[in-house]
Amino acid sequence: MQPSIREGSPRQARPLPASADPRWAAVAGRDRAAEGRFVYAVRTTGVYCRPTCGARLPRPENVDFFEHGQAARRAGFRACRRCRPDDLAAVDRTAAVVADLCRRIDDDPSRSTLETLSREAKLSRFHLHRAFKSVTGVTPKTYAAARRAQRLRDALRAGGTVTEAIYEAGYGSAAASYRQTDRWLGMAPGAYRAGGAGASIRFVVAACDLGRALVAATERGVCAILLGDDEDRLVEELAGRFPRASRVPGGAEMADLVTAVVRLVEVPTRPVRLPLDVRGTAFQLRVWEALTRIPAGRTMSYAELAAAVGAPSAARAVARACATNHLAVAIPCHRVIRGDGDLSGYRWGIERKRALLARERR
Repeated sequence: MQPSIREGSPRQARPLPASADPRWAAVAGRDRAAEGRFVYAVRTTGVYCRPTCGARLPRPENVDFFEHGQAARRAGFRACRRCRPDDLAAVDRTAAVVADLCRRIDDDPSRSTLETLSREAKLSRFHLHRAFKSVTGVTPKTYAAARRAQRLRDALRAGGTVTEAIYEAGYGSAAASYRQTDRWLGMAPGAYRAGGAGASIRFVVAACDLGRALVAATERGVCAILLGDDEDRLVEELAGRFPRASRVPGGAEMADLVTAVVRLVEVPTRPVRLPLDVRGTAFQLRVWEALTRIPAGRTMSYAELAAAVGAPSAARAVARACATNHLAVAIPCHRVIRGDGDLSGYRWGIERKRALLARERR
């Protein structure tokens, strides 16, 4: 916990502006990982709020931070009626409702309409949509689509025909599965079942100041960024992802992508937008999306990341999701460390993780 900017009377002098405090970034980003760690108070309104309060963002020069609501009340502030910062039980209740809805969707992804879920949760469609996304990071529709695609992946791996797998996963027709699974499989179900047979992946291995970087792309976007020292091992790692895909060395058509990736490795604080072909389970996608929201130069513990994706008891599952990330730097899993400050592991080497963090902090 960072020292409070001002603990006590609103009339005390401020040694630092609120914008210089790391907690201001959490407030500005409505960071769920900050819930319960502090409250912020607004001098112009006399109200204190949770870090995730949906009220209009105040000006940082009018903000004070406190470790808890009791300290804010002693300083003369009153609790916000919108976010109810002292009612932590409300947060727990919302998380419990969403967890129950997730279990219902897991059992039957077809029960993903807002009408059905809101009726079961006894919430309006608007409040259900907002609560579900605040806890899981995705909408009910996206969560259900990912769970249905995971069922399809499992069924395809188990054997049997593609048609059987499609209907077992809950798709109403083969045409519907082909339309809806492209985002999650990156190819037709039959090609996925065949280990990527028929898919075309272009790749280039380029030198960078962290060794070598393999950049691979499908027609949809970059599907892998792998770091290492040995070019052959990087190519083998790509082959292990889709053993029967067509892997073709790329040429000039990949020059812009490769340049952007190398720039991202060497100057990680410079924003670079890459078209990504991201494939994973619903939980992995939630974790990877949360990783992209960690600002350059900052780190987050696995426990904090688990809280940010609405699964505070799933720190180990979050760590596994980080370990399965195939898009180094673009999905910055290097910004996650252990709670005691130790850098922990990194699939591309702890020294590379240390180097990336050092560059971002500079």
